[in-house]
Amino acid sequence: MKDFFRSNGPIILVIALLLATLTAVGSYALQGVPSPLGNVLGVVTTPVRDGISALAGWVEGVYNYSFRYDELQAENDRLKAEIAELEAAAREGEADSKENERLRELLELRPKNRSFDLESATVTARSSTNWSSTLTLSKGSDQGVAAGDCVVDSAWNLVGIIDTVGTNWSTMLTVVDANLEMGAFLSRTESIAILEGDFALMAEGKLKLTYLPENTELITGDLVLTSSMGGNYPSDLVVGSIESIHTDASGISRYAVIAPAADLDSLVQVFIIKDFDIVE
Repeated sequence: MKDFFRSNGPIILVIALLLATLTAVGSYALQGVPSPLGNVLGVVTTPVRDGISALAGWVEGVYNYSFRYDELQAENDRLKAEIAELEAAAREGEADSKENERLRELLELRPKNRSFDLESATVTARSSTNWSSTLTLSKGSDQGVAAGDCVVDSAWNLVGIIDTVGTNWSTMLTVVDANLEMGAFLSRTESIAILEGDFALMAEGKLKLTYLPENTELITGDLVLTSSMGGNYPSDLVVGSIESIHTDASGISRYAVIAPAADLDSLVQVFIIKDFDIVE
């Protein structure tokens, strides 16, 4: 329909105007006291004139709409694009606001008498299999990230350890990965133990605490922190809490199951500890 009026609209409009003109001329010629024939002609031509006038108006409207359709469509597309840009800006602003909140929380909860060189990073991918539990981060060697760096969330909960480093990315072993092993410190008893990943527990999102002191009474809920034993990792980062205590198959030693404090499934932003010092 649009193409028909685009190509034939001018012709239809000219015909309608000619008919209206002829009718008007006829009416002018019959001015004054009409003859019986003139009166009959007036009666007959009045509805014709009204119809032609309406037709001409309709044709003109359709003709104008046909030619303005593309213009209106372009305007509509432009407005949609502007709305999309505004929505994207709003989402970006919301993301920046949440990132600032996490940074403020990180600074407020920073362990006392400690100095940290931190690198903020975004979690770009997750991998959880029967053999590993890893996260891919958006920062790498260009930002000074190195294998062995600890990664924490905004509450200083340990998320994991950097394992592989690329130019602008890195992969970290989460605290539940079967290959993770590091020193641990029990805050209530001030005892030293070892944190280990475990294949069976990894599927449950948990890890194991081994080499428990023989004479130390452990209870469910005890807080487990990182230890500076060996000097490779900063101390006092929260790993999680004791969920249950067991005796191994030999019946000789005990181990505890640890539930991580970090929510590994919903992390968006993390912080890589590139360097640390104790401030006296």
